[in-house]
Amino acid sequence: MKRVKDMVAEANAKVAHAPAADLRALLDAPDVTFVDLRDPRELDREGMIPGAFHCPRGMLEFWIDPESPYAKPQFQTGNRFVFYCASGWRSALSAQTAQEMGLQNVSHVSDGFSGWKAAGGPVAERPNKTA
Repeated sequence: MKRVKDMVAEANAKVAHAPAADLRALLDAPDVTFVDLRDPRELDREGMIPGAFHCPRGMLEFWIDPESPYAKPQFQTGNRFVFYCASGWRSALSAQTAQEMGLQNVSHVSDGFSGWKAAGGPVAERPNKTA
Protein backbone atom coordinates (compact mmCIF):
# COMPACT_ATOMS: atom_id res chain seq x y z
CA MET A 1 0.00 0.00 0.00
CA LYS A 2 1.29 3.45 -0.90
CA ARG A 3 1.15 5.82 2.06
CA VAL A 4 0.42 9.54 2.01
CA LYS A 5 3.88 10.20 3.41
CA ASP A 6 5.37 8.43 0.37
CA MET A 7 3.16 10.38 -2.04
CA VAL A 8 4.24 13.68 -0.46
CA ALA A 9 7.91 12.68 -0.66
CA GLU A 10 7.48 11.81 -4.34
CA ALA A 11 5.78 15.15 -5.00
CA ASN A 12 8.53 17.05 -3.19
CA ALA A 13 11.09 15.33 -5.41
CA LYS A 14 9.29 16.70 -8.49
CA VAL A 15 8.23 20.23 -7.53
CA ALA A 16 9.97 23.28 -6.13
CA HIS A 17 9.36 23.96 -2.46
CA ALA A 18 10.74 26.14 0.29
CA PRO A 19 9.85 27.07 3.86
CA ALA A 20 7.56 30.02 4.45
CA ALA A 21 10.41 32.15 5.77
CA ASP A 22 12.03 31.99 2.32
CA LEU A 23 8.81 32.65 0.40
CA ARG A 24 7.60 35.70 2.37
CA ALA A 25 9.56 37.97 0.04
CA LEU A 26 7.25 36.96 -2.83
CA LEU A 27 4.10 38.18 -1.09
CA ASP A 28 3.77 41.51 -2.89
CA ALA A 29 5.21 40.43 -6.24
CA PRO A 30 2.66 41.25 -8.97
CA ASP A 31 3.43 38.07 -10.92
CA VAL A 32 3.03 35.65 -7.98
CA THR A 33 -0.24 34.11 -6.84
CA PHE A 34 -0.41 32.41 -3.45
CA VAL A 35 -3.05 29.67 -3.53
CA ASP A 36 -4.65 28.58 -0.25
CA LEU A 37 -5.88 24.99 -0.49
CA ARG A 38 -7.36 24.68 2.97
CA ASP A 39 -10.94 24.02 3.90
CA PRO A 40 -13.07 27.17 4.42
CA ARG A 41 -13.40 26.31 8.10
CA GLU A 42 -9.60 26.47 8.44
CA LEU A 43 -9.59 29.91 6.80
CA ASP A 44 -12.37 31.14 9.08
CA ARG A 45 -10.56 29.82 12.14
CA GLU A 46 -6.96 30.82 11.31
CA GLY A 47 -7.04 33.45 8.57
CA MET A 48 -4.96 33.32 5.42
CA ILE A 49 -2.04 34.92 3.63
CA PRO A 50 -3.16 38.42 2.55
CA GLY A 51 -4.19 38.50 -1.10
CA ALA A 52 -4.08 34.72 -1.51
CA PHE A 53 -6.52 33.04 -3.86
CA HIS A 54 -8.61 30.36 -2.12
CA CYS A 55 -9.01 27.12 -4.05
CA PRO A 56 -10.44 24.22 -2.05
CA ARG A 57 -8.26 21.18 -2.71
CA GLY A 58 -11.19 19.21 -4.11
CA MET A 59 -11.73 21.76 -6.90
CA LEU A 60 -8.10 22.24 -7.98
CA GLU A 61 -8.11 20.17 -11.17
CA PHE A 62 -11.47 21.57 -12.25
CA TRP A 63 -10.39 25.18 -11.68
CA ILE A 64 -7.02 24.77 -13.45
CA ASP A 65 -8.31 23.11 -16.63
CA PRO A 66 -9.24 25.91 -19.06
CA GLU A 67 -11.71 23.56 -20.80
CA SER A 68 -13.56 22.75 -17.58
CA PRO A 69 -16.88 24.50 -17.00
CA TYR A 70 -15.45 25.40 -13.57
CA ALA A 71 -12.18 26.94 -14.86
CA LYS A 72 -11.02 30.02 -12.97
CA PRO A 73 -9.20 32.88 -14.69
CA GLN A 74 -6.72 33.10 -11.80
CA PHE A 75 -5.08 29.93 -13.14
CA GLN A 76 -4.79 31.32 -16.68
CA THR A 77 -2.61 34.33 -15.82
CA GLY A 78 0.83 32.83 -16.42
CA ASN A 79 1.82 33.89 -12.89
CA ARG A 80 4.06 31.91 -10.60
CA PHE A 81 1.87 29.87 -8.27
CA VAL A 82 2.82 29.19 -4.66
CA PHE A 83 0.48 26.64 -3.12
CA TYR A 84 0.02 26.26 0.62
CA CYS A 85 -2.04 24.30 3.11
CA ALA A 86 -1.73 23.82 6.86
CA SER A 87 1.51 21.82 6.97
CA GLY A 88 2.78 21.29 3.41
CA TRP A 89 1.27 17.91 2.52
CA ARG A 90 -1.79 18.93 0.51
CA SER A 91 0.23 21.69 -1.13
CA ALA A 92 2.96 19.24 -2.24
CA LEU A 93 0.38 17.01 -3.92
CA SER A 94 -1.42 20.03 -5.39
CA ALA A 95 1.74 21.59 -6.79
CA GLN A 96 2.60 18.31 -8.45
CA THR A 97 -0.89 18.05 -9.94
CA ALA A 98 -0.78 21.65 -11.18
CA GLN A 99 2.61 21.05 -12.76
CA GLU A 100 1.37 17.86 -14.43
CA MET A 101 -1.61 19.83 -15.79
CA GLY A 102 0.74 22.28 -17.47
CA LEU A 103 1.05 25.20 -15.09
CA GLN A 104 4.53 26.66 -15.26
CA ASN A 105 6.60 27.95 -12.36
CA VAL A 106 4.76 26.11 -9.58
CA SER A 107 6.02 25.69 -6.03
CA HIS A 108 4.67 25.17 -2.53
CA VAL A 109 5.26 26.25 1.05
CA SER A 110 6.93 23.19 2.58
CA ASP A 111 5.98 24.05 6.16
CA GLY A 112 2.53 25.36 5.28
CA PHE A 113 0.48 28.07 6.89
CA SER A 114 1.76 27.01 10.31
CA GLY A 115 5.28 27.80 9.08
CA TRP A 116 4.05 31.10 7.64
CA LYS A 117 2.70 32.16 11.03
CA ALA A 118 5.83 30.92 12.84
CA ALA A 119 7.97 32.99 10.44
CA GLY A 120 5.97 36.10 11.33
CA GLY A 121 4.16 36.27 8.00
CA PRO A 122 1.14 38.56 7.86
CA VAL A 123 -2.30 37.01 8.29
CA ALA A 124 -5.62 38.37 7.05
CA GLU A 125 -9.21 37.33 7.59
CA ARG A 126 -10.82 35.38 4.82
CA PRO A 127 -12.68 37.74 2.45
CA ASN A 128 -16.43 37.29 2.65
CA LYS A 129 -16.01 35.41 5.91
CA THR A 130 -19.17 33.64 6.97
CA ALA A 131 -20.58 33.69 10.48
